[in-house]
Amino acid sequence: MRAGNLLRQLDQRLLPPLTRVVARLGDRSARSGVLSWAAVLSAAAVLGTAVWAVDDTPVGDRTVGEVTRVGVADGDSVPGYLRSAAADLAALPASAPAAEDGTYALVTLDAYLPPQRLATVLGDVGVSTVFGRVPLPGRQTEIVKIPALRVPDDVVAGMEQVAVRKETEAADYRARAAAVDGDGVGERELREQYASGAEVAAAEAAAYRTGCACVYAAVVRATPVALRDVAARPDVRAVDPAPEVYRLDRTVFTPPLPEQRDVVRPPVDTGPSPAPTRSERPAPVISAPAPSPPVGESSEPAPVVTIPSPEPSKPEPTESAPPSVTTSPDATLAEPSPPSPSS
Repeated sequence: MRAGNLLRQLDQRLLPPLTRVVARLGDRSARSGVLSWAAVLSAAAVLGTAVWAVDDTPVGDRTVGEVTRVGVADGDSVPGYLRSAAADLAALPASAPAAEDGTYALVTLDAYLPPQRLATVLGDVGVSTVFGRVPLPGRQTEIVKIPALRVPDDVVAGMEQVAVRKETEAADYRARAAAVDGDGVGERELREQYASGAEVAAAEAAAYRTGCACVYAAVVRATPVALRDVAARPDVRAVDPAPEVYRLDRTVFTPPLPEQRDVVRPPVDTGPSPAPTRSERPAPVISAPAPSPPVGESSEPAPVVTIPSPEPSKPEPTESAPPSVTTSPDATLAEPSPPSPSS
Protein backbone atom coordinates (compact mmCIF):
# COMPACT_ATOMS: atom_id res chain seq x y z
CA MET A 1 0.00 0.00 0.00
CA ARG A 2 1.39 3.40 -0.93
CA ALA A 3 1.98 6.03 1.79
CA GLY A 4 -0.55 8.48 0.30
CA ASN A 5 -3.37 5.92 0.37
CA LEU A 6 -2.59 5.00 3.96
CA LEU A 7 -2.74 8.63 5.08
CA ARG A 8 -6.08 9.13 3.38
CA GLN A 9 -7.52 6.08 5.16
CA LEU A 10 -6.21 7.36 8.50
CA ASP A 11 -7.91 10.72 7.88
CA GLN A 12 -11.20 9.01 6.99
CA ARG A 13 -11.17 6.88 10.16
CA LEU A 14 -9.78 9.28 12.75
CA LEU A 15 -11.10 12.71 11.83
CA PRO A 16 -14.91 12.04 11.95
CA PRO A 17 -14.89 10.65 15.54
CA LEU A 18 -12.62 13.46 16.67
CA THR A 19 -14.92 16.03 15.08
CA ARG A 20 -17.96 14.61 16.87
CA VAL A 21 -16.14 14.62 20.22
CA VAL A 22 -15.07 18.22 19.78
CA ALA A 23 -18.63 19.29 18.88
CA ARG A 24 -20.04 17.74 22.07
CA LEU A 25 -17.56 19.36 24.36
CA GLY A 26 -18.45 22.95 25.18
CA ASP A 27 -15.83 24.11 27.49
CA ARG A 28 -12.53 25.48 26.20
CA SER A 29 -10.26 23.37 28.42
CA ALA A 30 -11.85 20.08 27.30
CA ARG A 31 -11.73 21.12 23.68
CA SER A 32 -8.04 22.09 24.06
CA GLY A 33 -7.20 18.70 25.56
CA VAL A 34 -8.98 16.81 22.80
CA LEU A 35 -7.21 18.84 20.13
CA SER A 36 -3.86 18.16 21.79
CA TRP A 37 -4.52 14.42 21.78
CA ALA A 38 -5.66 14.64 18.16
CA ALA A 39 -2.42 16.38 17.23
CA VAL A 40 -0.37 13.70 19.02
CA LEU A 41 -2.26 10.88 17.29
CA SER A 42 -1.91 12.53 13.89
CA ALA A 43 1.82 13.06 14.36
CA ALA A 44 2.25 9.44 15.43
CA ALA A 45 0.32 8.25 12.37
CA VAL A 46 2.42 10.35 10.02
CA LEU A 47 5.64 9.16 11.66
CA GLY A 48 4.60 5.51 11.48
CA THR A 49 3.63 5.88 7.84
CA ALA A 50 6.98 7.49 7.01
CA VAL A 51 8.90 4.66 8.71
CA TRP A 52 6.82 2.08 6.87
CA ALA A 53 7.44 3.80 3.54
CA VAL A 54 11.21 3.88 4.12
CA ASP A 55 11.35 0.23 5.15
CA ASP A 56 9.34 -0.71 2.07
CA THR A 57 11.87 0.93 -0.30
CA PRO A 58 13.83 -1.69 -2.31
CA VAL A 59 17.47 -1.96 -1.23
CA GLY A 60 20.01 -1.76 -4.06
CA ASP A 61 23.14 -3.84 -4.50
CA ARG A 62 25.48 -2.56 -1.78
CA THR A 63 28.51 -4.22 -3.47
CA VAL A 64 28.41 -1.91 -6.49
CA GLY A 65 31.82 -0.29 -6.91
CA GLU A 66 33.62 -2.78 -4.65
CA VAL A 67 36.52 -4.66 -6.25
CA THR A 68 38.23 -7.74 -4.79
CA ARG A 69 41.91 -8.18 -5.61
CA VAL A 70 43.65 -11.55 -5.65
CA GLY A 71 47.35 -11.90 -6.36
CA VAL A 72 50.36 -9.60 -6.09
CA ALA A 73 51.11 -5.91 -6.59
CA ASP A 74 54.28 -3.92 -7.29
CA GLY A 75 56.62 -4.16 -4.32
CA ASP A 76 55.11 -7.37 -2.91
CA SER A 77 57.38 -10.20 -1.81
CA VAL A 78 56.85 -13.18 -4.09
CA PRO A 79 58.04 -15.79 -1.53
CA GLY A 80 55.79 -14.16 1.05
CA TYR A 81 52.83 -14.36 -1.32
CA LEU A 82 53.52 -18.04 -2.04
CA ARG A 83 53.67 -18.85 1.67
CA SER A 84 50.45 -16.94 2.33
CA ALA A 85 48.64 -18.71 -0.51
CA ALA A 86 49.77 -22.12 0.75
CA ALA A 87 48.63 -21.30 4.30
CA ASP A 88 45.23 -20.07 3.07
CA LEU A 89 44.77 -23.23 1.00
CA ALA A 90 45.68 -25.50 3.92
CA ALA A 91 43.28 -23.63 6.22
CA LEU A 92 40.39 -23.65 3.74
CA PRO A 93 37.63 -25.73 5.38
CA ALA A 94 35.66 -28.22 3.33
CA SER A 95 32.49 -26.76 4.85
CA ALA A 96 33.22 -23.22 3.64
CA PRO A 97 30.14 -21.29 2.39
CA ALA A 98 31.38 -21.50 -1.19
CA ALA A 99 32.62 -25.08 -0.92
CA GLU A 100 29.39 -26.64 -2.19
CA ASP A 101 29.54 -24.82 -5.54
CA GLY A 102 33.33 -24.64 -5.53
CA THR A 103 35.77 -21.98 -4.38
CA TYR A 104 37.43 -19.62 -6.83
CA ALA A 105 41.22 -19.73 -6.81
CA LEU A 106 44.16 -18.25 -8.70
CA VAL A 107 46.50 -20.97 -9.97
CA THR A 108 50.03 -19.71 -10.70
CA LEU A 109 52.30 -21.88 -12.85
CA ASP A 110 56.01 -22.37 -12.34
CA ALA A 111 56.77 -21.84 -16.05
CA TYR A 112 55.09 -20.74 -19.26
CA LEU A 113 53.10 -23.65 -20.70
CA PRO A 114 51.54 -24.33 -24.11
CA PRO A 115 47.75 -24.85 -24.27
CA GLN A 116 48.03 -28.65 -24.59
CA ARG A 117 49.88 -28.95 -21.27
CA LEU A 118 47.04 -27.22 -19.44
CA ALA A 119 44.80 -30.26 -19.84
CA THR A 120 47.16 -32.22 -17.59
CA VAL A 121 47.51 -29.48 -15.00
CA LEU A 122 43.94 -28.09 -14.93
CA GLY A 123 41.86 -30.58 -16.87
CA ASP A 124 39.63 -31.88 -14.06
CA VAL A 125 38.71 -28.54 -12.44
CA GLY A 126 36.46 -25.79 -13.74
CA VAL A 127 38.50 -23.13 -15.56
CA SER A 128 37.17 -19.67 -16.35
CA THR A 129 40.21 -17.66 -17.49
CA VAL A 130 43.87 -18.16 -18.35
CA PHE A 131 46.63 -15.53 -18.36
CA GLY A 132 49.18 -15.43 -21.15
CA ARG A 133 52.27 -13.50 -22.16
CA VAL A 134 54.93 -14.08 -24.82
CA PRO A 135 58.21 -14.33 -22.83
CA LEU A 136 60.50 -12.47 -25.24
CA PRO A 137 63.95 -12.09 -23.62
CA GLY A 138 64.51 -8.53 -22.45
CA ARG A 139 61.30 -7.18 -23.95
CA GLN A 140 58.08 -6.07 -22.34
CA THR A 141 55.11 -7.86 -23.84
CA GLU A 142 51.39 -7.61 -23.29
CA ILE A 143 49.57 -9.66 -20.67
CA VAL A 144 46.34 -11.11 -22.05
CA LYS A 145 43.36 -12.76 -20.36
CA ILE A 146 41.65 -15.49 -22.38
CA PRO A 147 38.29 -16.89 -21.24
CA ALA A 148 38.67 -20.65 -21.42
CA LEU A 149 35.81 -22.87 -20.33
CA ARG A 150 37.18 -25.67 -22.54
CA VAL A 151 40.88 -26.44 -22.20
CA PRO A 152 42.81 -26.39 -24.47
CA ASP A 153 40.38 -25.55 -27.30
CA ASP A 154 39.30 -22.13 -26.01
CA VAL A 155 42.91 -21.20 -25.23
CA VAL A 156 44.02 -22.00 -28.79
CA ALA A 157 41.07 -20.03 -30.21
CA GLY A 158 41.87 -17.07 -27.95
CA MET A 159 45.51 -17.11 -29.05
CA GLU A 160 44.39 -16.97 -32.67
CA GLN A 161 42.38 -13.84 -31.90
CA VAL A 162 45.38 -12.24 -30.18
CA ALA A 163 47.60 -13.11 -33.17
CA VAL A 164 45.23 -11.34 -35.57
CA ARG A 165 45.16 -8.24 -33.38
CA LYS A 166 48.94 -8.23 -32.99
CA GLU A 167 49.45 -8.46 -36.76
CA THR A 168 47.22 -5.41 -37.18
CA GLU A 169 49.10 -3.63 -34.41
CA ALA A 170 52.49 -4.35 -36.03
CA ALA A 171 51.26 -2.97 -39.37
CA ASP A 172 49.97 0.16 -37.63
CA TYR A 173 53.33 0.78 -35.94
CA ARG A 174 55.16 0.39 -39.27
CA ALA A 175 52.81 2.89 -40.90
CA ARG A 176 53.37 5.36 -38.08
CA ALA A 177 57.15 4.96 -38.33
CA ALA A 178 57.02 5.63 -42.07
CA ALA A 179 54.86 8.72 -41.53
CA VAL A 180 57.38 10.46 -39.24
CA ASP A 181 59.10 13.25 -41.21
CA GLY A 182 62.41 14.86 -40.42
CA ASP A 183 65.86 13.69 -39.39
CA GLY A 184 66.20 15.36 -36.00
CA VAL A 185 66.98 13.55 -32.77
CA GLY A 186 63.31 13.54 -31.71
CA GLU A 187 62.13 12.22 -35.07
CA ARG A 188 64.74 9.45 -35.11
CA GLU A 189 63.84 8.35 -31.58
CA LEU A 190 60.16 8.35 -32.46
CA ARG A 191 60.76 6.21 -35.55
CA GLU A 192 62.88 3.82 -33.50
CA GLN A 193 60.17 3.44 -30.89
CA TYR A 194 57.52 2.77 -33.52
CA ALA A 195 59.83 0.26 -35.20
CA SER A 196 60.49 -1.39 -31.83
CA GLY A 197 56.77 -1.64 -31.17
CA ALA A 198 56.25 -3.22 -34.60
CA GLU A 199 59.01 -5.73 -33.90
CA VAL A 200 57.52 -6.77 -30.56
CA ALA A 201 53.97 -7.01 -31.93
CA ALA A 202 55.10 -9.12 -34.90
CA ALA A 203 56.99 -11.49 -32.60
CA GLU A 204 53.93 -11.82 -30.35
CA ALA A 205 51.70 -12.53 -33.35
CA ALA A 206 54.02 -15.26 -34.62
CA ALA A 207 54.23 -16.87 -31.17
CA TYR A 208 50.47 -16.91 -30.54
CA ARG A 209 49.83 -18.16 -34.07
CA THR A 210 51.84 -21.31 -33.28
CA GLY A 211 50.24 -21.95 -29.86
CA CYS A 212 53.29 -20.86 -27.90
CA ALA A 213 54.29 -21.78 -24.36
CA CYS A 214 52.81 -18.53 -23.04
CA VAL A 215 50.24 -19.43 -20.34
CA TYR A 216 51.38 -18.83 -16.79
CA ALA A 217 48.22 -18.67 -14.63
CA ALA A 218 44.53 -19.52 -14.54
CA VAL A 219 41.39 -18.77 -12.55
CA VAL A 220 39.62 -21.96 -11.52
CA ARG A 221 36.71 -23.02 -9.36
CA ALA A 222 36.69 -26.29 -7.44
CA THR A 223 36.19 -27.84 -4.01
CA PRO A 224 38.94 -27.37 -1.41
CA VAL A 225 39.97 -31.01 -1.85
CA ALA A 226 40.34 -30.59 -5.61
CA LEU A 227 42.27 -27.33 -5.18
CA ARG A 228 44.74 -29.01 -2.86
CA ASP A 229 45.17 -31.76 -5.43
CA VAL A 230 45.96 -29.17 -8.12
CA ALA A 231 48.51 -27.50 -5.85
CA ALA A 232 50.42 -30.79 -5.56
CA ARG A 233 50.78 -31.28 -9.32
CA PRO A 234 53.98 -30.61 -11.26
CA ASP A 235 54.26 -27.18 -12.94
CA VAL A 236 51.95 -25.59 -10.31
CA ARG A 237 53.65 -22.89 -8.31
CA ALA A 238 50.79 -21.86 -6.04
CA VAL A 239 47.04 -22.09 -5.60
CA ASP A 240 45.63 -18.97 -3.96
CA PRO A 241 42.03 -19.65 -2.81
CA ALA A 242 39.59 -16.75 -2.80
CA PRO A 243 36.43 -17.84 -0.96
CA GLU A 244 35.41 -14.18 -0.70
CA VAL A 245 34.94 -14.01 -4.48
CA TYR A 246 31.41 -14.54 -5.76
CA ARG A 247 31.48 -12.44 -8.92
CA LEU A 248 34.38 -12.54 -11.38
CA ASP A 249 33.31 -9.24 -12.98
CA ARG A 250 34.17 -7.50 -9.67
CA THR A 251 37.47 -9.26 -9.10
CA VAL A 252 40.96 -8.38 -10.33
CA PHE A 253 43.47 -11.25 -10.51
CA THR A 254 47.19 -10.38 -10.70
CA PRO A 255 49.33 -13.54 -10.67
CA PRO A 256 53.12 -13.29 -10.44
CA LEU A 257 55.07 -14.11 -13.58
CA PRO A 258 57.32 -17.21 -13.59
CA GLU A 259 60.47 -15.04 -13.73
CA GLN A 260 59.42 -13.00 -10.67
CA ARG A 261 61.20 -14.73 -7.83
CA ASP A 262 61.88 -12.17 -5.11
CA VAL A 263 59.95 -8.88 -5.37
CA VAL A 264 57.39 -7.70 -7.92
CA ARG A 265 59.02 -4.77 -9.72
CA PRO A 266 58.19 -2.58 -12.71
CA PRO A 267 59.76 -3.96 -15.87
CA VAL A 268 62.90 -2.79 -17.63
CA ASP A 269 62.86 -3.14 -21.40
CA THR A 270 66.30 -3.79 -22.90
CA GLY A 271 65.13 -3.34 -26.49
CA PRO A 272 67.11 -1.55 -29.19
CA SER A 273 65.50 1.85 -28.50
CA PRO A 274 66.64 4.00 -25.54
CA ALA A 275 64.08 3.72 -22.78
CA PRO A 276 62.78 7.22 -21.90
CA THR A 277 61.83 7.90 -18.31
CA ARG A 278 58.32 8.95 -17.35
CA SER A 279 59.34 12.64 -17.43
CA GLU A 280 61.57 12.40 -20.50
CA ARG A 281 59.25 10.42 -22.77
CA PRO A 282 58.74 12.26 -26.07
CA ALA A 283 55.36 13.96 -26.23
CA PRO A 284 54.43 12.52 -29.67
CA VAL A 285 54.58 8.97 -28.28
CA ILE A 286 52.07 9.86 -25.55
CA SER A 287 49.69 11.85 -27.68
CA ALA A 288 49.71 9.79 -30.85
CA PRO A 289 46.43 7.86 -31.04
CA ALA A 290 46.59 4.13 -31.64
CA PRO A 291 43.78 1.64 -32.29
CA SER A 292 45.32 -0.88 -29.89
CA PRO A 293 47.37 -0.65 -26.65
CA PRO A 294 51.06 0.23 -27.25
CA VAL A 295 53.81 -2.21 -26.34
CA GLY A 296 57.54 -1.89 -25.96
CA GLU A 297 57.59 1.12 -23.61
CA SER A 298 59.72 0.32 -20.63
CA SER A 299 58.39 2.90 -18.17
CA GLU A 300 54.93 1.36 -17.75
CA PRO A 301 53.69 -2.22 -17.41
CA ALA A 302 52.07 -3.81 -20.41
CA PRO A 303 48.27 -3.67 -20.31
CA VAL A 304 46.07 -6.65 -19.69
CA VAL A 305 43.60 -7.23 -22.50
CA THR A 306 40.66 -9.59 -22.11
CA ILE A 307 39.76 -11.76 -25.07
CA PRO A 308 35.98 -12.32 -25.44
CA SER A 309 34.80 -15.83 -24.65
CA PRO A 310 34.34 -18.06 -27.73
CA GLU A 311 30.99 -19.56 -28.62
CA PRO A 312 30.48 -23.12 -27.33
CA SER A 313 30.31 -24.60 -30.83
CA LYS A 314 32.81 -22.70 -32.97
CA PRO A 315 34.89 -19.79 -31.66
CA GLU A 316 34.87 -16.67 -33.79
CA PRO A 317 37.09 -13.59 -33.36
CA THR A 318 35.53 -10.62 -31.62
CA GLU A 319 36.86 -7.28 -30.49
CA SER A 320 38.81 -7.25 -27.26
CA ALA A 321 37.61 -5.54 -24.11
CA PRO A 322 39.20 -2.42 -22.56
CA PRO A 323 42.52 -2.76 -20.74
CA SER A 324 42.52 -3.75 -17.10
CA VAL A 325 44.95 -4.00 -14.20
CA THR A 326 48.40 -5.42 -15.05
CA THR A 327 51.28 -7.33 -13.55
CA SER A 328 54.75 -6.68 -14.94
CA PRO A 329 57.80 -8.93 -15.46
CA ASP A 330 60.79 -8.67 -13.16
CA ALA A 331 63.55 -7.89 -15.59
CA THR A 332 66.35 -8.12 -13.02
CA LEU A 333 65.83 -11.88 -12.69
CA ALA A 334 66.64 -14.71 -15.05
CA GLU A 335 65.40 -14.08 -18.55
CA PRO A 336 62.62 -16.42 -19.74
CA SER A 337 63.22 -18.58 -22.77
CA PRO A 338 61.77 -17.34 -26.08
CA PRO A 339 58.56 -19.02 -27.20
CA SER A 340 59.06 -22.30 -29.03
CA PRO A 341 57.85 -22.37 -32.65
CA SER A 342 55.49 -25.17 -31.85
CA SER A 343 53.44 -26.35 -28.89
